[in-house]
Amino acid sequence: MDRSVTTQALGQAAHDLSLWGLFLQADWVVKAVMLGLLLASIWVWAVVFEKVVAIRRINKAADGFEDRFWSGGSLDELYTREGEQPTHPLAAVFGSAMREWRRSAGGTAMLGGAKERVERAMAVTIGREMERLERWMVFLASVGSVGPFVGLFGTVWGIMNSFSAIAGMQNTNLAVVAPGIAEALFATAIGLVAAIPAVLAYNKINTDLARFAARLEGFATEFGAILSRQTEAAANDGGPRSPNQAAE
Repeated sequence: MDRSVTTQALGQAAHDLSLWGLFLQADWVVKAVMLGLLLASIWVWAVVFEKVVAIRRINKAADGFEDRFWSGGSLDELYTREGEQPTHPLAAVFGSAMREWRRSAGGTAMLGGAKERVERAMAVTIGREMERLERWMVFLASVGSVGPFVGLFGTVWGIMNSFSAIAGMQNTNLAVVAPGIAEALFATAIGLVAAIPAVLAYNKINTDLARFAARLEGFATEFGAILSRQTEAAANDGGPRSPNQAAE
């Protein structure tokens, strides 16, 4: 009889050591920590998926736009087709430069200081587009750095409860101690599950965004050089020139 009771108790303890059992028997604070970390992990993967898709899309769009920009076609037509209502960051940079060009040139040569205004307009647009692309990056960094500590908080809380239970039952049998310790360590495991992908994704996405920012800045520098040649040509011959002529 005693042996059967012991076997039943051990079976119950083994059942309680399942992941679902550990969650159900956890303290409400530990449960809150686990649920918060699980939600954070789900949101991390959603952000990662959105960023990966967005970066691929804007790089593909930028490739096509650069091909059309350097094809020798009319930049005025390109502006009308893509710059007025840009659908990707590179077109937005181009559109801001062309708008400032048209305001400054007024159909004639660029006035003094217009080149600086065009470059400033492109710089502001780059900053605005990168700020939009970097949305939720702080969240990834925060989960990656704070997630393990939140899980550790749940672990410490669970171990405190385990020691309190041991003291109350006055029993240090492994069957009594193991569920509480496993419950506590489960919180740390969930914290790591949330943090590790967040750190890896942040590093990769941040590198890709930095590379794309450099691409935008490179395009802005090249287009600024085109407008600079236009300014010099207009100052030398006194005749109006379009950006298309300067790009030739």
